[in-house]
Amino acid sequence: MRIGMMVDAYKPYVSGVTHQVELSKHALEKAGHEVYVFTFGRPEDTDDDPRVIRSPGLPIPDTKVYLSLRYSRAAKKLLQTMDVVHVHHPFISGRLALRYCRSPKIPVVFTNHTRYDVYPHTYLSILPEEMGQSLLRAYMPDFCDAVDLVTTPSAGMEKVLRELDVASRIEIVPNGVDLRTLRSAKPLSRSVIGRSEDDILLVFTGRIAPEKNIQFLLQAFAGVARALPNVHLLIIGGGFKQYEDELHESIAELGIANRVHVTGMVPYEEVPSYLAMCDIFVITSTAESFGMSTVEAMSVGLPVVGVRATGTSDIVEEGKTGLLSEENAAHYTANLTRLCIDEPLRNEMSAAAHAAASKYDIGRVTKTMLGLYKRLKENTQPVKQRLDERLMTVLKEFFP
Repeated sequence: MRIGMMVDAYKPYVSGVTHQVELSKHALEKAGHEVYVFTFGRPEDTDDDPRVIRSPGLPIPDTKVYLSLRYSRAAKKLLQTMDVVHVHHPFISGRLALRYCRSPKIPVVFTNHTRYDVYPHTYLSILPEEMGQSLLRAYMPDFCDAVDLVTTPSAGMEKVLRELDVASRIEIVPNGVDLRTLRSAKPLSRSVIGRSEDDILLVFTGRIAPEKNIQFLLQAFAGVARALPNVHLLIIGGGFKQYEDELHESIAELGIANRVHVTGMVPYEEVPSYLAMCDIFVITSTAESFGMSTVEAMSVGLPVVGVRATGTSDIVEEGKTGLLSEENAAHYTANLTRLCIDEPLRNEMSAAAHAAASKYDIGRVTKTMLGLYKRLKENTQPVKQRLDERLMTVLKEFFP
């Protein structure tokens, strides 16, 4: 099959979506299929992978992201030779998928990776939450009805879409991880961050961004640090300089600078070795759709201490592979302290987490998605011939 992946942003921009698309592309190619990624960039940019197709776009400062409302003529022509198109962002890429794929009758799959219901309020605090929800309710049902298949990585995300009045059929297909690479990683020496084997290392991996709720994590960790002198927190990831600066300011204000180690962005291939030297994975985000970083941590045998929310609750089994609490600092701190001091429980949960992660192997997940592609190509009707006029009105709100 010839499969087109459409994304608003791709490498070198780092996100869970870009990484998942890259993993899926490689797995599908390994299975003998041709996979192209359609995105935006500078015309002079070249990729090591000739099947990454970049149309010219305007750069968003300090993000490595380029955006446009159209593909180049060559990209459009190539896209229209695909057997199936899989779109991973509903607004720009989604709009282009419907525009370009309706006439040649190419089936379109949409995966909702992102908690769009929380992003407007997180990044545009001046925008009333009700307005963001209203825009999504006006846009998402029509968009999801216009594609051939909607998938989402967790039951929690299906519920979010239903709450946005999406009535289309939704298939739950979890994101996949490269289990073989994760489990073959050799732990780094703890000396790289000045720690010893007697210390307990907590680790967070992900973007340094408001929706990750890192301020909450730091407050909870400060309570643990006061009680347990040998517990340290490792933060792996980067983000906008503004948020990185705020992170360091909070660490200093809480008096935990000697207990928190911030690596900044590290190459993805090195992350498994960092995870493998740690004891507990911590996550406090309430904006996850799935939580690939959580599965990656479980894959190397890390139990999880998390907040009970969409994504995390879909992956972590309370009391077996980790401990979950409400978004309450006292409760979260208590769970974290408990797992730090109870080594037998930690070991038990480590083994359970390692076993539970097996179902997220990228090869297994890819087989499921490939089955859906084939069924669409053979049995389903082509994309509907027109979008509801109300959908187009909402699009103009997003793209004036």
